Amino acid sequence: MDFERIRERMAEYLTGQGIDAVCAYPDQRRLRRTGAVAAVSLRACQGGPGGFQDYLGERYDQESGRWQELYGRKMMLTFGLDLYAPQPGGGAEIQTAFDRMAQALRQDGPPGLRLVELSCGETEFDQEAGLYRRSVEAACQGYLYAVTEGDGAFLDFIVRGEGQI
Repeated sequence: MDFERIRERMAEYLTGQGIDAVCAYPDQRRLRRTGAVAAVSLRACQGGPGGFQDYLGERYDQESGRWQELYGRKMMLTFGLDLYAPQPGGGAEIQTAFDRMAQALRQDGPPGLRLVELSCGETEFDQEAGLYRRSVEAACQGYLYAVTEGDGAFLDFIVRGEGQI
């Protein structure tokens, strides 16, 4: 499982919902933004059994014309979605971005994940950085599952939400 890809998918989802979002700790130099931006990180990942002996069932693959078995684990992913904004007006921009983020996550959420809890702290001003900041966390549930064909070989591991298997 590629945790960097999971963070990228969350950032892409938020960007598609009109929220400027980037993965936290990027390799490239940070760009100075004119409005609010969400820094996406993965703060926690917990897993548990998804079914008996991790067996989730079967599905028919139209492309290959064969049945595939699914094995997996239920996953709880806690994302850091911290919001940052420059002054002036940074506090108001952070509130607007948070409201838009909350609505987007409650409606559909990122593909393969279901929002369980969304929480945030107060907006504060960081004197050293010259930015307003609000800590935000989103706990999302999904499944990490693997697909096998008739020979029992695993094809790939994928993160999916409940009801999307």
